[in-house]
Amino acid sequence: MGQSVIYRILDANLDRAREGLRIVEEWCRFGLNNPALTEECKNLRQELARWHTAQIRAARNTPDDPGVELTHAREEQRDSVSTLLQANLCRVQEALRVLEEYGKLDDPQMGRDCKQMRYRVYTLESQLMSYGRHQQLAETRLYLVTSPIENLLEVVEAALQGGLKLVQYRDKSSDDNERLVKVRGLRQLCDRYGALFLVNDRLDLALAVDADGVHLGQQDLPIAVAREMLGPQKIIGRSTTNPDEMKRAIAEGADYVGVGPVFATPTKPNKAAAGYDYVRYAAQHCPVPWFAIGGIDVNNFNEVLEVGAGRIAVVRAIMEAEQPTLVTQYFLSQLARMETMKTLQN
Repeated sequence: MGQSVIYRILDANLDRAREGLRIVEEWCRFGLNNPALTEECKNLRQELARWHTAQIRAARNTPDDPGVELTHAREEQRDSVSTLLQANLCRVQEALRVLEEYGKLDDPQMGRDCKQMRYRVYTLESQLMSYGRHQQLAETRLYLVTSPIENLLEVVEAALQGGLKLVQYRDKSSDDNERLVKVRGLRQLCDRYGALFLVNDRLDLALAVDADGVHLGQQDLPIAVAREMLGPQKIIGRSTTNPDEMKRAIAEGADYVGVGPVFATPTKPNKAAAGYDYVRYAAQHCPVPWFAIGGIDVNNFNEVLEVGAGRIAVVRAIMEAEQPTLVTQYFLSQLARMETMKTLQN
């Protein structure tokens, strides 16, 4: 009786771990087209299959399993691919922990193997979440930096409906309680639309809502400190106004940089315009994703593209637009057109 129960526990958790890995594997294969991550998922599944013996399978008793009917509301809906992956990676980790402990009662080697696999899944999780975020960052051409307006969530959602995939929450004046409400709302919106969500300056708020990263100004925390707090999988950006600041940000490990302000802007009242020369420099020398920023709107952004920008960040052009969805679609269509022209020229 006792051994049969052990086998049922092992069988259920071997199934759970293998199923979770297969779900993650499908995204690595078809969503990310990443051979290394796909192979690691497959190897883990095959190693688990070796322990899923006929003897263990024979102990299965699904009709009498009280857990079959158990569910939770959070399992019935996934807000995004990121949420789906995170849920299944946690599922695999929990199952491996069970296999590690109960496996010792059947074969100590199973416990040892599952322990090592659990550590590999932790590494897989870090690599996967980092790769997905950074791949999306590399593919993103339009970046919205918010301003503290009354209908913030409505405007951001309208832009997301237009195809926006990167949002930064920036608010230097509101109290922290209000900021927390806003970042929670924006985090949910970005999850729903599959967009990256960053927080300006405030690592505490970014951590509170599990944001995808932070954006730091020149006077903010050092990138190394932010990286230690956020971990390797998160995105860290840095504002730069000249080549020296760009070189320093890249050397310190910035995942992307802002290049500007291209034009004078009330968002940065004490910053002189960097102009087109800095955009041209970035186009020739910047090895990480970079976004031209500062006073860019529908009237001048084609000029910014013509001098070398392939990505732009905007504030007022969308936040103060009468039709944020249409403005977002216009920016994206022009950016895509420019990208196509560059590809054809090369």
